[in-house]
Amino acid sequence: MKDWQIKLHTIIFEADTRAGKLFDVVLLWAILISVLLVMGESVKGLRIEYGRFFHIAEWFFTILFTLEYILRLICVHKPIKYIFSFYGIIDLLSIIPTYLALFFIDTRSLRVIRSLRLLRVFRVLKLGRFVKESDLLMEALKNSRYRITVFLFAVLAVTSIMGTVMYLVESPETGFTSIPRSIYWAIVTLTTVGFGDIAPQSDLGQFIASIVMVLGYAIIAIPTGIITGEVIKSTDTSNINTQVCINCQHDKHDTDAKYCKMCGTEL
Repeated sequence: MKDWQIKLHTIIFEADTRAGKLFDVVLLWAILISVLLVMGESVKGLRIEYGRFFHIAEWFFTILFTLEYILRLICVHKPIKYIFSFYGIIDLLSIIPTYLALFFIDTRSLRVIRSLRLLRVFRVLKLGRFVKESDLLMEALKNSRYRITVFLFAVLAVTSIMGTVMYLVESPETGFTSIPRSIYWAIVTLTTVGFGDIAPQSDLGQFIASIVMVLGYAIIAIPTGIITGEVIKSTDTSNINTQVCINCQHDKHDTDAKYCKMCGTEL
């Protein structure tokens, strides 16, 4: 790759240099402002009074993020790999709705356009690349996925059993008309949401409901403890920098690393 592409890659994908930090800060504010504008546009009064402003602002940010997307493709060794990466897909979803709206001119398609334009909120996911701790959290979730899966199956088993018991105990007049509806009640109660649309009336039913409520507080603490334990294990990131491999886009390299540990490309 040419020298200017390497320099551009350093600015856009890394934050160790002054130019890289400046690029990240400007892009961060652009994302935040654009998302706030999307939210403001959904307010009917603001949309009626400042519709033209929202329209101009939307095209400004769409063009800005389009240029950013193109620059990212230019400075990577394998553009196709970036296009189908997580952030590549998010970047595309954040800009494509505005362009798609140009092709829907029939008034009957306005509802479709409105739905497509809601995808602009995906811009908020672009913030993930600025938060170092997000990688730490994702790693913790990945490492604890088996225990979390077992926990979820246990919760499903408990709610199924409790829902079935409540279906047998309570009468249909109280709202427990079927086992699925009773399981719905068990889930709502176990998670301490408590909509109140279904409630046991018998003494035995209320006693069982009390047990489910107490279990709910204990169950909520379990996944928190599992994930927290994994986060603690992964907190040693003091020797990690923001360098991103220009060839395979791998990050999390050691500060003294000169070559990518995944593909061997010089950093």
